[in-house]
Amino acid sequence: MSVEAGPQDHSDMWNTLSGAELIQALADGRFPEISDVNQHIGQVITSAEPGRVDISWTPAEHLCNPGGTVHGGYIAMILDNAVCLAGSSTCEHFMPMLTLNLNIDYLRGVQAGRTYTVTGTCVHPGSTRMVANALISDASGRPIAQASASVLPNRTFAR
Repeated sequence: MSVEAGPQDHSDMWNTLSGAELIQALADGRFPEISDVNQHIGQVITSAEPGRVDISWTPAEHLCNPGGTVHGGYIAMILDNAVCLAGSSTCEHFMPMLTLNLNIDYLRGVQAGRTYTVTGTCVHPGSTRMVANALISDASGRPIAQASASVLPNRTFAR
């Protein structure tokens, strides 16, 4: 039996958990999704630790281009989510990230209905600018796309 946390519990979690802990709480369903974007693109956070976030990604057909593969913009979006979450996972408290740049290498096509693993890793957890990488892999472990990015904490959410 699961016990849902009330609004006060969520506020306490927001103010006390580290970035990695709050992201893991999202993965565990103990903290509510912050937006509907994750559901729209088929993203499910599976695990988080300081400097690393793993995401399961199952894109649906509504994300496909006329050629029948997932549009590159949605591939960029999931990679951007992974690098930003990796950066956030290193913070004392969860803080959304702002992307300064995102460099992507598209290696293979992404098919709707298949599940991919997206791993974000923060390689430089700076206080003002962070550098993170993300990799999308298929079920066989083959790389599908990769990104490197610079992100910075959105100080609007500082506490």
